[in-house]
Amino acid sequence: MRLDKTLVDAALQLLDERYPASSGVAAAIKLESGDILTGIGFSPEWGDVGLCAETGPICEAYKRDAKIVASICVSRPSLNERPIVLTPCGICQERLMHWGGNVEVGVPNGSDPHQWQSKKLEEVQPYYWVKAYRNTSTQSE
Repeated sequence: MRLDKTLVDAALQLLDERYPASSGVAAAIKLESGDILTGIGFSPEWGDVGLCAETGPICEAYKRDAKIVASICVSRPSLNERPIVLTPCGICQERLMHWGGNVEVGVPNGSDPHQWQSKKLEEVQPYYWVKAYRNTSTQSE
């Protein structure tokens, strides 16, 4: 399993370091090399131009021409709550699909959002739109 406790702990550690007294969102991404990249959400005070916590590590992996194999995103909704696991949003699923449907992503474990389980991206996104193109012939007769 590529998505393991070490990756989850990296995201939780960044969440605690960056947001010791407030709510926040943090992510950790594992590369094929085993390196772990982390990031936080960007929520500017003005406007709706925020970025998901996975965005920074995704861009760094792409800059390095490195393959992403796993991703986890965690959030502390408020100071007095335990962190929860967030399934990647649709935009981040689209970004992660660059590395294929076998990328493992963290999702909440059943009805307990404080626990995580690993799913392949293709399981989270079984009807990914690109599959329609792969299943048709583009050759002219």
